[in-house]
Amino acid sequence: MKVNIQAVGFNADVRLEDFVNNRVNKLLKLDDDVTNVEVFLRAEKPSVVENKEVEIKFNIPGGDIFAQKQSKTFEEAVDLAVDALKRQITKRKEKLRGK
Repeated sequence: MKVNIQAVGFNADVRLEDFVNNRVNKLLKLDDDVTNVEVFLRAEKPSVVENKEVEIKFNIPGGDIFAQKQSKTFEEAVDLAVDALKRQITKRKEKLRGK
């Protein structure tokens, strides 16, 4: 599956894109219903310390899963967003098993 990464307001280097792809692909192993993944990387106001913002959206039939996190570095924000998505995927799977 292709992960669409969009860097808003700057050019993301290959190392950052590889990091994002690596983390997101680990999540994709948890849920094979995902049809598309969109990642948005933004550097907000430079005067704020935690100005790196990451949004990750998993398009899944029946409802999308979304996480938005902000941190000092993109890597840390990606990790926080991935953790949030992992919890959402786990909840979704438990809910589907319960039906």
